[in-house]
Amino acid sequence: MVMKILNIVVALAVMFAFFSLVPLARADEWDQATKLNFSQPVQIPGRVLPAGTYWFVLIDHGSDLNVVQIFNSDRLKLVATVLANASERSKPTDNTAVTLAERGSRQPEVILDWFYPGRTSGHEFVYPTRQEEELTSAEHQTIEVRPPAPALAAGD
Repeated sequence: MVMKILNIVVALAVMFAFFSLVPLARADEWDQATKLNFSQPVQIPGRVLPAGTYWFVLIDHGSDLNVVQIFNSDRLKLVATVLANASERSKPTDNTAVTLAERGSRQPEVILDWFYPGRTSGHEFVYPTRQEEELTSAEHQTIEVRPPAPALAAGD
């Protein structure tokens, strides 16, 4: 009887461990965490990000309106929280895609939208109406960002 109870406890412990690890394995997929490096300042709604490395992370509220949090390079400091509308494109790509609006040499480029690799749905940042009209007439450029190559272990 004791052995049977012990087997049940072990089986439950293994199932609990398995189910508790499943969300961790897909963390980047569901929150679309994306590391982006900018060599020049870029504008997001409400502020300009200095050149540097940032993490863009989606907080999904289950509606067409999305919330994107932007963290510093080590994800320890929240830099900004911005609203975004759902955006669609015809074909997914294997890489992250970011659309920038160029407004002239003295002004930073503006991030218009961000698409996670393999997805046709993305996130279009929400700007004030007056600025959005200006951005619509600006020249747009979509950049695909390849993920960094995995580091090789010593002896490979």
